[in-house]
Amino acid sequence: MLIELLIAILVLGAIYVASSVKIIKQYERGVVFRFGRLQELTRGPGITMIVPAVDHLRKVNLQIVTMPVPAQEGITRDNVTVRVDAVVYFRVEDAARAVVNVEDYLFAMGQLAQTSLRSIIGKSDLDDLLSNRERLNQGLELMIDSPALEWGVHIDRVEIKDVSLPESMKRSIARQAEAERERRSRVISADGEFQASRKLSDAARVMSDTPAALQLRLLETVVEVAAEKNSTLVLPFPVELLQFVDKIQQQSTQQASSETPTKSQPQNEPQQLTEPDPEPQELTEAERQAAELPPETTPTPALPQQRATEEPTDAEVLGTA
Repeated sequence: MLIELLIAILVLGAIYVASSVKIIKQYERGVVFRFGRLQELTRGPGITMIVPAVDHLRKVNLQIVTMPVPAQEGITRDNVTVRVDAVVYFRVEDAARAVVNVEDYLFAMGQLAQTSLRSIIGKSDLDDLLSNRERLNQGLELMIDSPALEWGVHIDRVEIKDVSLPESMKRSIARQAEAERERRSRVISADGEFQASRKLSDAARVMSDTPAALQLRLLETVVEVAAEKNSTLVLPFPVELLQFVDKIQQQSTQQASSETPTKSQPQNEPQQLTEPDPEPQELTEAERQAAELPPETTPTPALPQQRATEEPTDAEVLGTA
């Protein structure tokens, strides 16, 4: 009977010791309630002892928790409907407050993140959601962190994952981006033409000082054109010839301008020359009379000569026939 009693006491003592010994991991902290009252001392990692049926130990994880926030649909400040989802990284700093001040800090953090995300959507523009996410992440972190401090939770980081837009808005943004790229391309091409024109003006100024450089440039252009397989025919035209033609034109214009004041003198000369016209008319009539008189006085010798001249012509005609 005594042995059985000792065995029962040993068994009860073993059960008591087993129920009073608790092991806390390195990343956990223990909060002890004794008769429902919170103990000020928080149990650290290792083996700890509690009083069975008197103390209640609750372990709190201090690791960083990654909580995805479901996609929230809202209207931005510029009246665009979007769906935004995010992710929150947080950890427990004070285990006692995380247990006492809030019933379930994980559920509370999830609801707080969703409401804060809706609020940040309504306060932001679409351009900020698409391009200025760093500022929105900081604002969202501040909104979540202020009530979480009372729960003993520290917000480590908040990130906006994705922004979903309607199809019509996507098409309009694509058109806007295309127009912006076209504007940039035109500005760049215009800037390039402006810089090229300045370089060409500098080159022309240098070539004007050294005319041989222009000839060398002409030969280089001919070589470049001849290197390609095409049907282009290049005829080099010397620039000096154009300069020579310009000089001749200038000299002719100078001579014409110098002769314009002396044009009044030659106008009177034709009047003086036209006065002796009747005298040569009388001489011609006398010569004609003298020329007509000899054939009337000596008509006979002229006939044989004319016949002699005419006969060979007849023979030639017969011979040809």
